[in-house]
Amino acid sequence: MVETRSLLVVGPHPDDCSIKTGGTAAKYVEAGHEVTFLSMTDGSAGHHEMDRFSLAARRKRETEAVAETLGIDYEVFDIPDGGLTPSLENRRRLIRFIRGVDPDLVLGPRMNDYHPDHRYCAQLLQDAAYMLIVPNVCPETPPVETPPVFGYVADHFQKPMPFDPDAVLDVTDVEERKLDALHCHESQMYEWLPYTFDELDAVPEGDDARRAWLAGDGLSHLTEHTEMNVADRFRGELRARYDDASAVTHAEAIEISEYGAPLTDERREELFFF
Repeated sequence: MVETRSLLVVGPHPDDCSIKTGGTAAKYVEAGHEVTFLSMTDGSAGHHEMDRFSLAARRKRETEAVAETLGIDYEVFDIPDGGLTPSLENRRRLIRFIRGVDPDLVLGPRMNDYHPDHRYCAQLLQDAAYMLIVPNVCPETPPVETPPVFGYVADHFQKPMPFDPDAVLDVTDVEERKLDALHCHESQMYEWLPYTFDELDAVPEGDDARRAWLAGDGLSHLTEHTEMNVADRFRGELRARYDDASAVTHAEAIEISEYGAPLTDERREELFFF
């Protein structure tokens, strides 16, 4: 019997985990493993019309829909969107949360990113990584017995150094499940993100039409701007991993961090089993 593994994805905002790792999460759940998403902020800034209070409540409901859709746990911290800082208080809060989940793999953003919440989410993850095993740090929660592997999700930033994947994973067969999860983030997929791209007029009316748009032109547009699909970008890495890499239409990529446990060959097979 395969031992159950635990994946924790930490995003700065409620939609980030779904965009970057929705396919990986679906593959983990499909294999009987446990998945937890955590948003470090309440997402209350990401809209052009809604006030913070109403938006935070709406985006919390969206994460609950994602949790039901993917079969995962989804937590949202009450830190205001746009106000995340790499404070000692937030570090301790994250350490306690990670210890409670006790994951085998932790994924999150890199520190070179345009958005301060993204950068500080990454810093908090780096600051927490070693401290997970230190008993006198947050002594009210027991330290982890086995440190997790930490990894970065894909991005397109080039300086000071570009994203360099250690694993590019085929998630083509669960793309529809990822799209279903993204569809739950309606305030972002159909309102805020198209607004920021000056494409709001392109979004159709009606639930079914929007879901179809997301899978077609809408998805292509989001892919271009968010680096959601990395299959074409890392086609060479896919060829090294899969016999029929040309059939891969949707992929997700991970770069291993130096701050967590090392990715041994044994752990690579356990964590990246698909």
